[in-house]
Amino acid sequence: MSIWDFISGVSFGGTCFCAEYTVDQINLFSLQASFSCKVVIYSKEIIIHLSKQKGAVNMPLLNERIYTIEDIYSLPEGERAELLDGRIYSMSPPSTRHQILTGELYAIIRNYIREKSGQCRPYIAPFAVFLDEDEKNYVEPDVSVICSSDKVNDKGCHGAPDWIIEIASPATQNRDYGIKLFKYRTAGVREYWIVNPMKEIVNVYDFEKEIQNGLYSFDDEIPVAIYPGFSIRISVLLE
Repeated sequence: MSIWDFISGVSFGGTCFCAEYTVDQINLFSLQASFSCKVVIYSKEIIIHLSKQKGAVNMPLLNERIYTIEDIYSLPEGERAELLDGRIYSMSPPSTRHQILTGELYAIIRNYIREKSGQCRPYIAPFAVFLDEDEKNYVEPDVSVICSSDKVNDKGCHGAPDWIIEIASPATQNRDYGIKLFKYRTAGVREYWIVNPMKEIVNVYDFEKEIQNGLYSFDDEIPVAIYPGFSIRISVLLE
């Protein structure tokens, strides 16, 4: 059965469809035209990111394989991706607003820790986090705060950061609100923020006490669970 026999007439969900076909076995231009999708080539494999369509159904992966961190390191120079439970997700260049938010959040957190002579240290993407210390999970959070220096070496963080902030985008929001929320919680992350610049809201998850879980606007003073007395107003960072 050819790949065209498999996908003809099928509506896909917004995750990804992976097939172990070499480039000369598939007409990439026709595929993009037919499905309005972005095709990214990793080595000899094709990962097809299909656009989310109303009423689309999630389909199983064809010839699904388990990727490892070795595959991340084998990506072409300049390509970035994350690995979650053995599935690989490409990373598009961030928007200008995304970069402003990431940089400003990193700076205000770094300055607070320095003023308090704290032991934790913030890191800004791209920074490798080997989340479960296995070969199937690798992420690059926008901002990571790590309080145990024993977890960090030249390759990145081995284990769960104490605080993670992700800036949601149309391309990443399904993962940010979905599998990453689950993976960060189960890995031992203490606090997780999802900053959504499209809706100007912030979801806060206090995984330790669950007291300060909540939904905040960019104009709110958002309390930081791991630093009592420290709060951040996102709108000020964008002025």
